[in-house]
Amino acid sequence: MRKKYLSVFLCMAMAAAALSGCGGSGSSNNSADKSEGDGLKIAIVSSPSGVDDGSFNEENYNGLLDFVEAHPGSTVTPVQESTGDTAAAIKAVEDIVVDYDAIVCDGFQFAGIGEIADDNPDKKFILVDTFPSDADGNEIELDNVYGMSFKEQEAGFLAGMAAALSTNTKKVAVVNGIAFPTNVNYQYGFMSGVNYANKHYDTGAEIVELASYAGTDVTGANVGGNYVGSFADPANGKVVGDALIKEGCDVIFVAAGGSGTGVLTAIKESSAKDYMIGCDTDQYDDGANGSDNVILTSALKIMGANDKKVLETVLDGSFKGGNFVLGADTDSVGYVSDSSRCQLSSDTIEKIDKAYELIKNGTIVPAANFNNMTPDNFTGLDAE
Repeated sequence: MRKKYLSVFLCMAMAAAALSGCGGSGSSNNSADKSEGDGLKIAIVSSPSGVDDGSFNEENYNGLLDFVEAHPGSTVTPVQESTGDTAAAIKAVEDIVVDYDAIVCDGFQFAGIGEIADDNPDKKFILVDTFPSDADGNEIELDNVYGMSFKEQEAGFLAGMAAALSTNTKKVAVVNGIAFPTNVNYQYGFMSGVNYANKHYDTGAEIVELASYAGTDVTGANVGGNYVGSFADPANGKVVGDALIKEGCDVIFVAAGGSGTGVLTAIKESSAKDYMIGCDTDQYDDGANGSDNVILTSALKIMGANDKKVLETVLDGSFKGGNFVLGADTDSVGYVSDSSRCQLSSDTIEKIDKAYELIKNGTIVPAANFNNMTPDNFTGLDAE
């Protein structure tokens, strides 16, 4: 289950101010006994897929395991809410809040824990991919909540460039779980990256979208794309993957949590030479397919290492709550470029790295769900 992330951008020299598409049900303690000094009792709550989803939740869980390894007196307990319902996700946190020192909540569906956190000021909360909200759904900041969100559109942009520069059929696609803002950011970023590569490197890649799987975002707007409708439905993920392969797609970026394993199966079973781009964490090991590997590269959000850093501040008493948006400028997004963990050509890596620097300095700003830009018209589309 445990994976390490490899990326040319995996620099953890995070700025002090920045300290910020994916198991079994119930709870189980998978950590060392609290036997060496005072440690933290930590819970990680996921919904609907568990901490072995091979993507989003697992990336966060690995960061907590690293923390426990460094502090053997600490423990971590995975808690899975299996429905994916927002109210159920909040209730899952409410049910366990008295039992833990720190609770890590994975996903947009946990934004509503604001009231719980406010009622339990002695507990520390880490929200990943969202910020806390009040009873009316308004974003708030709390002293005991560290909310981190990421510029998924930047990581998605890198994936889009990789797809456009690597496709042989000239057809690529992105598959997502649910059209939460984080997933739409990945989608729009991917599309922006494809369009950038088409414009500057004449790649001629077409982005394939299946109308029957178009997504509807949190405002009710149709965002297109290819949405499975769940982060825990591998069977339907495989249906979507098979349909895209039938349309001629040979590179598919997958930001769909546990549903993405179905897309991966479709790619492995394809008679053509098709590839998947992993999401959130390095998924190269999952791509093994006989003597081959179907993972082209993986787009990364550096979540686990940030989780660990925040927990260090809880343990040493320096914790400070707040809402933080992390991206390339703090080395918190990237992609796998290690030649032993990806199948990108050196020329492709050089082109992506060049664009990454333009993202990092703000010259390129990919489209996102709510930044008033589109994948066809975003800041830096003409930049070289």
